[in-house]
Amino acid sequence: MKAGIVVFPGTNRERDMAIALKRVTGQEPVMLWHRETTLPKLDLVVLPGGFSHGDYLRCGAMAAHAPLMAEVKKFAASGGHVLGVCNGFQILTEAQILPGALLRNANLRFLSQDCHLRVERSGTDFTRLWAQGDVFRTPMAHGDGNFVAAQATIDRLEGEGRVAFRYASASGVVDATDRATNPNGSMNAIAGIFSENFRVCGMMPHPEDLVDPLMGGEDGKPLFAGLVEALSR
Repeated sequence: MKAGIVVFPGTNRERDMAIALKRVTGQEPVMLWHRETTLPKLDLVVLPGGFSHGDYLRCGAMAAHAPLMAEVKKFAASGGHVLGVCNGFQILTEAQILPGALLRNANLRFLSQDCHLRVERSGTDFTRLWAQGDVFRTPMAHGDGNFVAAQATIDRLEGEGRVAFRYASASGVVDATDRATNPNGSMNAIAGIFSENFRVCGMMPHPEDLVDPLMGGEDGKPLFAGLVEALSR
């Protein structure tokens, strides 16, 4: 599986993502500068976390109009696989590759802590190594992770099975009103969603930061290992 990581001014999680991808693929991913105008032949494009363009205007709003994002849009539209994590998720919504928006956390504070996610849809290329209902631990680090959308959009995401992950307790209990388990206040406790063809996934927490026992665990590794399994066929 050949992966590329898009880097913007202010991106700061590209190395974390590269470590995770190299651990499961055995090869270095390609770093892609946001001002480039072509994509090399890739199986996966990743938009990593950080603070692209200093989070001016809205998080991800300026990055969504970068020259390379036009190619990422074409890649996604043609059936390519795209993963957006944290700021990457924000960029995907600002570029209208995924629906909804990421607004200020409900408590108006930056959150840097571990959380638990429940897998809501198994069997996709991103979640194939989990079963529906599985719970895993992952770090979060964001100030604008509150997922919101029009109620019709939420209903469509729920009805089409496009909710990938929800914030939950360690035992898998989901309560969107509980700030202990849904700390940023996301609607329906949504932590990640899929595109209509399930080949684009956006999520706020950082699974790439738990792929090695030396990092404190391997809870996030199944996402990347599953992608390798799916895209190396």
